[in-house]
Amino acid sequence: QVQLVESGGGLVQPGGSLRLSCAASRSIFNFNVMGWYRQAPGKERELVVRITNGGSTNYADSVKDRFTISRDNAKNTVYLQMNSLKPEDTAVYYCNGRYFNGRDYWGQGTQVTVSS
Repeated sequence: QVQLVESGGGLVQPGGSLRLSCAASRSIFNFNVMGWYRQAPGKERELVVRITNGGSTNYADSVKDRFTISRDNAKNTVYLQMNSLKPEDTAVYYCNGRYFNGRDYWGQGTQVTVSS
């Protein structure tokens, strides 16, 4: 059973920082692509950033230069460092992994609220 478990969400003031973690139950080498998506109330789920096994990244324009994705292969964990947070970053953040067999796996989501 492949599981992805997010952690690290919370309430932060505008301009603040948070780091999200996504721990996989299997080696992340088994995932061709891993990424973070988010869904704000009343909106569709959108891509935030993804990273391939080779280390290539693809960021949404709205988070470029503020968010950074990284992976710790030894810990089977992917991180999302979020800096200079804005109220419009408020959403449920989901970890996603595309397994080598093409199947997509999702975490349960973690709430990020940016508010003063």
